[in-house]
Amino acid sequence: MADMILAIDQGTTSSRAIVFDAKLKPVSVGQKEFRQFYPKSGWVEHDPEEIWSSVLATCKSALRKSKAKPSSVKAIGITNQRETVVIWNRRTGKPIHKAIVWQDRRTAAFCEALKAKGHEPLFGKKTGLLLDPYFSGTKIRWLLDNVKGAREKASRGELAFGTIDSFLIWRLTGGKVHATDATNASRTLLFNIHTGEWDEELLRILDIPRSLLPEVKDCAADFGTTTAELFGSAIPIRGVAGDQQAASIGQACFEPGMMKATYGTGCFALLNTGTNAVLSRNRLLTTIAYQLDGKRTYALEGAIFIAGAGVQWLRDGLKLVKTAGETGRLAEGADPTQHVYLVPAFVGLGAPYWNAEARGAIFGLTRATTAKELAKATLESVCYQTRDLLEAMRKDMGQAQKTTLRVDGGMSASDWTMQYLSDILDAPVDRPPILETTALGVAYLAGLKIDLFPEPSRFAKSWKKQKRFTPKMKPAERDARYAGWKDAVRKLLA
Repeated sequence: MADMILAIDQGTTSSRAIVFDAKLKPVSVGQKEFRQFYPKSGWVEHDPEEIWSSVLATCKSALRKSKAKPSSVKAIGITNQRETVVIWNRRTGKPIHKAIVWQDRRTAAFCEALKAKGHEPLFGKKTGLLLDPYFSGTKIRWLLDNVKGAREKASRGELAFGTIDSFLIWRLTGGKVHATDATNASRTLLFNIHTGEWDEELLRILDIPRSLLPEVKDCAADFGTTTAELFGSAIPIRGVAGDQQAASIGQACFEPGMMKATYGTGCFALLNTGTNAVLSRNRLLTTIAYQLDGKRTYALEGAIFIAGAGVQWLRDGLKLVKTAGETGRLAEGADPTQHVYLVPAFVGLGAPYWNAEARGAIFGLTRATTAKELAKATLESVCYQTRDLLEAMRKDMGQAQKTTLRVDGGMSASDWTMQYLSDILDAPVDRPPILETTALGVAYLAGLKIDLFPEPSRFAKSWKKQKRFTPKMKPAERDARYAGWKDAVRKLLA
């Protein structure tokens, strides 16, 4: 058979594997959901062993459906939920605790204590991040302090830390490779994005041993080879990137000023700033967009914690819908005279507010409010939050001109939501044919490393849009609706 690439997309609620052909067309898909654990209010955990088994199952499923021989799979790319923390025993490979998920807020008090000591400017300058429970560093510290014997074992070099990509690489290579890529490293609060190295001063402040940390590589690099017994043949791992950076690559956002937003469990917007690491003045993040041949490209990022997770709440929590696809039809039939706003701060508010203690609220309920209005408010909340991010990015970049937004992820399949997004942003929204651009991005990186795919500039020319949404809402209505959102947020924070 022709050359194939296997992309592993390990997400927050499910793992999927996609086999791509030599023209980067999806051939087959495997997907499996796994459990979410909520041991306390604001705490979110995953079982690393369940993640590992789901990844193996989906890879084998996708390979079986593709009818590809193991020898025809030339490389593996891995993309992953970022910031989620696993610490495991180097000798046994067993995790010492459940994975602490990026959504988890248990270290909020510790972050506030660090801010009170005046550390946030230093972390911001070196990492581009804010002191928030979202990031990996304070989660690592919590595990070392709260798992019996962990700190002592870490000090003896017996433990290894990784974001999910590192944990999967370790398992796939039979414990031979402990590595990550620059994009995942840049989300830990421990990595200096300007020097490209783990930062000793930040490690001292957080009291984290250097011996825990993986080697940091380019996004397209040699991450070892899988053990032959896993898939019937040893397969090289040659591409790794955090999910949002992988999506930006899959969307071919290689030029400064290009912007994408991915609508999955949360929503994450990245604006390419080229070789310039722009330090945000508006509570956004500065992050590494990708690193190739040792050269770093940077981005401004805005993180929304609840996007698709809001639809899951309607489905699984309130039981208002049976499938996510129903929400668009409900929203379309909602009463236009009602002005219901959902501020989905289920796990705090992300950019540009960064309030870990905030919790969700609904404003504007009446006796006439039904499932239709609640579905509409949930979808609209994602659009309003995206505008919050775009407004902040424009201020940081000093750009008043309109931006075309490239979108992907499950929620971008909703025509109703994407049209409302275009209306509220007053900007064109482009949707590509392949919505799973995270997997596409790492498939491209893996193929780039083995010379199967062309350099970024040529790859960018192959990008196509499936549909463009353009603004139709009148300016007065747009301004009034967004003002209502801002007022709801102010009430919530008050």
